[in-house]
This record gives sequence, C-alpha cells and structure tokens, in this order.
Amino acid sequence: MTVDEMLAAARARLDRPDPRRAATMVAEGAILVDTRPGWQRAQEGELPGALVIERNHVEWRCDPTSAARVPQAVDHDVTWILVCSEGYSSSLAAASLQELGLRNATDLDGGYRAWWEEFGDR
Repeated sequence: MTVDEMLAAARARLDRPDPRRAATMVAEGAILVDTRPGWQRAQEGELPGALVIERNHVEWRCDPTSAARVPQAVDHDVTWILVCSEGYSSSLAAASLQELGLRNATDLDGGYRAWWEEFGDR
C-alpha cells in the first residue's frame, strides 16, 4: 500500500466537513482539535477556539480509556474534528481515532488553510 492509497482509504470512511459545516458542528458540541506542531501554528496562525493536541499525542489524548486523555474525552461518542495545515495528516489521524472506536472522529476538509480562506481572522 502507498501513502496515497492509505489516505484514500482513510478519507473513504470520513465525513469531512468544510469550514462552514465544521463551525456549525462546533456550535452543536463538536470539538475542533488543532493538530499542527507549534512551529506551524506560529507561522500560519492560531485556530480560534480549537483545542491544541499535536499530532503525535492525538490518540492518547482523545481516547476516553487513556490515562493521558484530555477532559473533553468523556466517551466514544464525542465528535472530534481534527485540523492540520491542509487536511492530509488530520485525515490519517481521524481514521486512527475511528479505529479506537471513536466513530464520530473526522477532519476538516482543506485544513487550517481552508478555514483561513473562509473565515480569515474572525
């Protein structure tokens, strides 16, 4: 399997919202998670209202059975919307969360850059 095939397989099972639908989902209780590393957030900008969990910690922080979980990881029904810069690594991370039983995990189509294009600095 190639990385492109892995990405396609991950995305085939994700319902990836665009920025507007993601904002609606967050208003309804979904948790927006910025998975970008610190240097990238500093370079591109912060994502207002997002919980910051860098990619290498996502599974441990979002799994409600993990001793390292964040307070928001209350059960397997939480809706997580992961965001990276362009929506590639976040797709793989969301698929990984689904493998942990977090069936509502997904990622933002187009990532932070799509969010910025839609909402700018609002």
